Amino acid sequence: MELSDYIRILRKNWIVILVVTLVGVGAAAAYSLTRTPTYESSSTVFVSTQTSGSVAELQQGSTFAQARINTYVGLVSTPIVMNPVIAELGLGITAGQLAEQVSASAALNTTLITITVVDTDPVAAADIANALAASLSAAVPAIEPASDSGASPIQLSRVRDAQPALSPSSPNVPLNLALGLLVGLALGIGIAVLRTVLDTRIRSSRDVEQVTESPLIGAIAFDPKAKDRPLIVHADPLSPRAESFRALRTNLQFLDMGGRSSFVVTSSVPSEGKSTTTINLAIALADAGKKVALLDTDLRKPKVDEYLGLEGGAGLTDVLIGRARLGDVMLPWGGRSLYVLPSGKIPPNPSELLASPQMRQLLEVLERDFDVVLCDAPPLLPVTDAAILARATSGAIVGVAAGRTTRHQLTGAIDALQTVDAKVAGIVLTMVPTRGPDAYYGGYGYGYGYTQEETAAREARRGTPAARAKQPRGRRRGARTSEPAAAPTLDELGFRTRSSDDSRRSDPSAS
Repeated sequence: MELSDYIRILRKNWIVILVVTLVGVGAAAAYSLTRTPTYESSSTVFVSTQTSGSVAELQQGSTFAQARINTYVGLVSTPIVMNPVIAELGLGITAGQLAEQVSASAALNTTLITITVVDTDPVAAADIANALAASLSAAVPAIEPASDSGASPIQLSRVRDAQPALSPSSPNVPLNLALGLLVGLALGIGIAVLRTVLDTRIRSSRDVEQVTESPLIGAIAFDPKAKDRPLIVHADPLSPRAESFRALRTNLQFLDMGGRSSFVVTSSVPSEGKSTTTINLAIALADAGKKVALLDTDLRKPKVDEYLGLEGGAGLTDVLIGRARLGDVMLPWGGRSLYVLPSGKIPPNPSELLASPQMRQLLEVLERDFDVVLCDAPPLLPVTDAAILARATSGAIVGVAAGRTTRHQLTGAIDALQTVDAKVAGIVLTMVPTRGPDAYYGGYGYGYGYTQEETAAREARRGTPAARAKQPRGRRRGARTSEPAAAPTLDELGFRTRSSDDSRRSDPSAS
């Protein structure tokens, strides 16, 4: 992982890190507030030896005292020192219980013993420390062997008396809060990294590259109002999301598909935006002057007619079974060079219809008469329709919802296409956030707007509301274009067998 990856992890999981850090600080604060304050007092005892005063004897006595100092330190917590203190102060506890409050130490190369007592009462802590120092000073000479003069060679003198502490030594609130902050921050960062490592959802182009070598040909910006305005290229052509469809259009035109121009737009699982991607891409291509055929080949849950406001009672299934002519059910839309073939009635055998020779022949004819043919197909993992159809076209465009689709799902979709030897034209990231660490790009924000002249020209092209109200509705729910009669007929689209005629388009007058 690079530095940018760690920065992205921090940006993406800063809330988790902040919450865990605050929990750590809160836990430290709660611990500090629930602890009983304790006070610490210390007294110091000096250990010396009794000598005649010569230099050699002084040196020998100092060495003897340093050698015995650790023994005297350990002697502090023994009953011989503790019991007199308990009796003197009337503590009412055992020597073992008192030993838990007492600690003794000696600095290296010194003969000073420091006795420290911890108690909830500062005065009691000081009294016990002073009493222990006095008890130790009396106990050591009593147990050390006497010299030739009959006196103990070791003498202990209290050189510093313990004083009641003015502030508690525990809990140390600032230290506890600092430790809680550091521990919480470390845990938060650890959780953030663990979440990122365990997260298998595809969020960026790098995640796509880890799954497939197919090119990323587009990234569709996320629009929270997409359900209210699915045809964003038509409804709001200057939005960042509409611009992303135009970028997809440009990239699609530079794909080398062996001279063919038919594509299946599909996805791994449902609700990845494949239908809206197909329709908006078709509108963007038509706006660029391309003659586009849009086929709703989702014969299970068709959506194209609903989004475009068309009557989908008759369509692709009727053409494939010979019940209707292509020119009667293929409708123009939007005043553009865009023709839409709805799915028609849902058949009981959609996979068989899409794999039929009639479907392959229809695609061949449409490729000859249109610049681009787009097929909106079902997801790849639940059903095999898209894989079957992709083999009959120039390639499949696989939509991947950023932050929703997992690497496993995309791998399964690519494998389903490769199993039938279908070509993957490219990957399109959908629902890409425009802000935050997972943003693929930022919004343009140039403040584009229409002038009065441009607005008048657009209204003239699209027709005023009054003019649109006078247009006949035909078979469509939303009369956005002229009558369906303007659609090319079956012969005009060249829908014929190869053996009948070699010409690419028949003469309309011949029909």
